[in-house]
Amino acid sequence: MTGRSLRARLWIGAALSITLALVVAGLGLVTLFERHVERRIGEELRVQLNQLAAAVTVTPQGDVALTREPADPRFGQPLSGLYWQIDGVGHPGLLRSRSLWDQLVELTADDLEPGTVHAHEATGPGSQRLLVRERRILLKPGGKTLSLRLMVGVDRAELASARDAFAADMLPYLLLIALVLAAATFVQVQTGLAPLDAVRRGLGAIRSGRARRLGEAYPDEVMPLVGEVNALLMEREQAVDRARAWTADLAHGLKTPLGALVADAQRLRERGNAALAEDLELLATSMRRRVERELVRARVRSGAHVRQAHADVVDAIRRLLRTLQRTPEGARLDWRVVAPPQARAALVADDLMELLGNLLENAAKWAQSEVHVRVRLGDRVEIQIADDGPGVPPEQLSRLGERGLRLDERRDGSGLGLAITRDVVDACGGTLLFEAVDTGGLSARVQLPRAASDS
Repeated sequence: MTGRSLRARLWIGAALSITLALVVAGLGLVTLFERHVERRIGEELRVQLNQLAAAVTVTPQGDVALTREPADPRFGQPLSGLYWQIDGVGHPGLLRSRSLWDQLVELTADDLEPGTVHAHEATGPGSQRLLVRERRILLKPGGKTLSLRLMVGVDRAELASARDAFAADMLPYLLLIALVLAAATFVQVQTGLAPLDAVRRGLGAIRSGRARRLGEAYPDEVMPLVGEVNALLMEREQAVDRARAWTADLAHGLKTPLGALVADAQRLRERGNAALAEDLELLATSMRRRVERELVRARVRSGAHVRQAHADVVDAIRRLLRTLQRTPEGARLDWRVVAPPQARAALVADDLMELLGNLLENAAKWAQSEVHVRVRLGDRVEIQIADDGPGVPPEQLSRLGERGLRLDERRDGSGLGLAITRDVVDACGGTLLFEAVDTGGLSARVQLPRAASDS
């Protein structure tokens, strides 16, 4: 997922930039060092060349000689890499350093101006590449002019060795700089992405119900995004409000026709048509219940669920059981409840009553003699409602909660209760699982998020 990660992209870009910068800096420093050393060696060769020129003399016999040898001991060490040589016109190697042993440095046939120092390269013993400084001097012994060519040269391998040593000494410092730049990049990336993390936390607060809008304490570059998100949230709230208002208007508009339908049923009963009156009353009751449940579905699906709300699960179960035990179906059952003194779930009390009411009504409808209700507290509030009824075939368990599904048409019902229960559970971020119990009945296991004040 590197290609989709902004953090990874920034790290890759920083790594490439740091590597490129350090490589360029390293090469540049090595090159500058090499040039500096080369200039320094060139100055030393110039000094030695001047010393050599000052020591040249002509003996009374007309031979070229030195009044003193150059002081550097490398001149006396064979093939040491530091050499001097004096050439006469047509007589190369009149004098040379002991370091040349029995070899000569072949110089290019340049026409040098007397006194001018010439810098170039030449091939030395063993194919060594020499950095050379040479000059031409004129001597006039006995009234005759004698032209001599003086050369001092050093093997460039010494320069390369110094360069390589410098590069090796510099490498640990470049690595240290890389670590410092990596740490600076880490701080920069964290600081640069911190506003996006703040936006993410703000959206999490909105989703959990702790806030309605993103704040204004963001950098200028992020504020356009914050503004668009807030505008989107406002439009969503307005759409939800319109949908809820439309649903309420629809429910209100249906109440009058349903009331008229009940009144018509009463008039039919008074005229002696009891069967038709009963059918109309059942139809009106079914339609009213459908409308009420659709209102619940509209509320939980519209996003009106408040995650910071809280409701007492145990109290809701007790209130529902008191109502169910007054009905013919509930009165015949043995209700066994195991629960802590208090368990608070993070959802609206009305939604909790709708959720538990549907599950308890379903258990009362199918149970033979008893219903077990158990509440457990952990990271979440777990509610288990198990009956000893005929149960549900295993292949149908996963379908429970589908809208309008009725596995037994012989019992009254619209098939909406468990579907609404699933809607409420999904809206609050819980889970709903149907299982078969050992006695052959059905177990409904609900896990709901605990209220913030109870966790």
